[in-house]
Amino acid sequence: MAPRRSRFEIYVDVLTEINNGVNLPTKIMYGANMSWNTLMETLEMLKAQGFIEEHTIDGNKRSRRIYTLTGKGNKVLSYLKKVKEILEPEAAVEIPF
Repeated sequence: MAPRRSRFEIYVDVLTEINNGVNLPTKIMYGANMSWNTLMETLEMLKAQGFIEEHTIDGNKRSRRIYTLTGKGNKVLSYLKKVKEILEPEAAVEIPF
């Protein structure tokens, strides 16, 4: 059984998914491998900190929420990935910029 991820790792995973162009909540949830409730809590925290923005797009039948990184979010993601590389050098992650 894999060890549980820390909040730090969850934030990095969610920010990475959004940075990679995954902007719908369900797709972020699957990409970051997390539950819906955990995702919603994480998105709210990231929004409150100014790392992501929530946008509503009106559709034919219903509106949809999408998420994008802010400039602050890009900087934080870069710093978090550097910290993760220092803490876990064998799990170094390439930053796609």
